Formats: sequence, structure tokens, C-alpha cells
Amino acid sequence: MNLDLSLPGAALTAQLVDIPSVSGEEGPLADAVAEALLSRPHLTVHRDGNAIVARTMLGRPERVVLAGHLDTVPLAGNVPSRIEGSRLYGCGSTDMKSGVAVQLRLAASLTAPARDVTYVFYDCEEVTADRNGLLRLSRQSPELLAGDFAVLMEPSSAEIEGGCQGTLRAQVTAAGKRAHTARSWMGRNAIHEAGPILDVLRQYTPREPEVDGLRYHEGLNAVAISGGVAGNVVPDECAVTVNYRFAPDRDGRQAADFVRSVFSAWPVTVLDVAEGARPGLDHPAAAAFVAAVGGTARAKLGWTDVARFAALGIPAVNYGPGISEIAHTADEYVLVEKIAHCEDRLRAWLS
Repeated sequence: MNLDLSLPGAALTAQLVDIPSVSGEEGPLADAVAEALLSRPHLTVHRDGNAIVARTMLGRPERVVLAGHLDTVPLAGNVPSRIEGSRLYGCGSTDMKSGVAVQLRLAASLTAPARDVTYVFYDCEEVTADRNGLLRLSRQSPELLAGDFAVLMEPSSAEIEGGCQGTLRAQVTAAGKRAHTARSWMGRNAIHEAGPILDVLRQYTPREPEVDGLRYHEGLNAVAISGGVAGNVVPDECAVTVNYRFAPDRDGRQAADFVRSVFSAWPVTVLDVAEGARPGLDHPAAAAFVAAVGGTARAKLGWTDVARFAALGIPAVNYGPGISEIAHTADEYVLVEKIAHCEDRLRAWLS
């Protein structure tokens, strides 16, 4: 399918939605994006698998990056797209083919932007991190992602969401002593011993630190519990898995130290950790972006790929027309007016 980049943003979004691109199956859409961009003489286009990077090379003193993923979660009977009133429905309409449509329209029409621009379209964002196309690019071709500031087209209801939280999972283990349940007093039930771990979580007061002028709200929650040997055995171990969403004023090591301090009475094993990202709104390019977009920036409560830019030393924000609260749902939609709004604001900033 050929993409018509001269179409209005909503119509182009519909075209994108109508090319199914579940994670791992982005090939046809990546082909269409690459073909559409290769026809633009003002862009230098590089392809890596199903990721496409298109850049202006005007020698401007500042370079910014606009990034969005091509893939979606599995379909739920929500393709092809449809428009009802002010809403455009379809798989990926909000997360994030409407944002990709904005990128494509800007890439096609801004032949001489005031800042050099790198447009990144990548694969496999909705699945495990090891398959993520942006991570692959950052490791294999970091020079393609170089820039002073980045905007990730994550659904944010056309409001600026700065940085992102980090996330950590850890296992907190309560110990006991095995015994036959007929003689339970001869043992110590580890599942019962896990009660105080849950008490700590119930009594926890989340931090709400201010980072670069934005207020983040942390979270520490039990997300799984496992224990038990057999129906006639008092268990000798019970593990509670906790998830810590931490503000970007802490790195992964500090987050792990904090979790260990909260559960100092028990063994703690960190299972995985993903660093957060500071908003970096004090950077000149970011300040110009905020001025062009307007409104009040808010903290991103969650983890996004802006953290991958942060790892490259590039401050980044989330900004897209979609609605994060309805992403991945069968009735996913985007407001048509938000697509045009995002494009207008980004065009003003880049021009």
C-alpha cells in the first residue's frame, strides 16, 4: 500500500491503521514508510530491519529527534479504521499511528526547518525490550539518533509529559520451617510470615519529588506472591514480588538500595530494573519546544522509550495526540482535532 503524505493528518492516520503491523509483523508498513520518505530529496534515509531513520542534513546548529513506533498490540477486531464524529477508531490509532502520521507529514513538508530534524520510525516497542527497534538502533547505530533534544510521540493527549519514571521489580522472601500440617506447631509457616511484608506495603507513603520543575508520584506495590509445597505441608518459603516506580532523581542503583532499606528485615533480590529519564526542560531546545506547544508540562507517570534517549545523553519528552488511558483497548480511538493540533504545534517549533 502506498502512503499519501499529502493527506490531512486524520486521513493519513487511517491509512496507517489500515496496514496491520502487530509487533514482529511491521514489514509492510515499514516498506510503505521507507518508500514514501525515499522519494523526498531533502531527506537522507537509513533502514535497519523494520526501523527507518530519515534526517535533514542542513548544517543547522541544533538537531532534534522525533521518534515513534510502527507496531501495535494484537488486533481486537478493530481494523480497518473508522471515523465516528470527532473520533478515529482503530488498532494503534492512539498508540501511536496518529503520532506517526504527524511525523510523516512534517518529514514530507518541512524541507528547510530551522533545526535539523531526525525522524525515527521503529519496530517492536510493544513487546520485550530485547526486540525493541530503538534499543537496537541505540546500540548498533547511535550516531543516527544523535541530537540535542528528542520528542517521543507517545500518547499524551497533546500535552507535554516530561521524562519518565524508572521501574524495578524485586523479590522479598519470608522464611519458615517445614512441617506436616497435622503437626503444624512443629514448623513455622512462611506464608504467614509474609504478612509483615504486606504490612510494610500497606503503610508505605509514596514519595512525590520535584524533578526539573515537574512533580512525580512514586509507587511501591506487591504484584505477585508465591509459596507453598503441598496440601499437607507447612511451607518454608514465601516470596512477594514488588514493583517500584521511582522518580528520575534516582538511578537504578539508588532505587535498589531504597527497596532493600524498606525491606531490611528480609532478603531482597532485584529481578530487573529500567532507568528513568529526567525531563531536561531547561535545555534551550526544550524551552523553545515548551514555548511553541504551550500549556503546562507534567511528569510522565510510567516508563517510556524516552529513557533510551536519556541513556544516550539526550533530554526527551513525550508528546503525541493519542490518549494513553485507552491505548491497547478494543475501542481505541484518537480525537481528530488533536492530530492537527499536535502537527501545528510541532510545525511552529521546527519552523
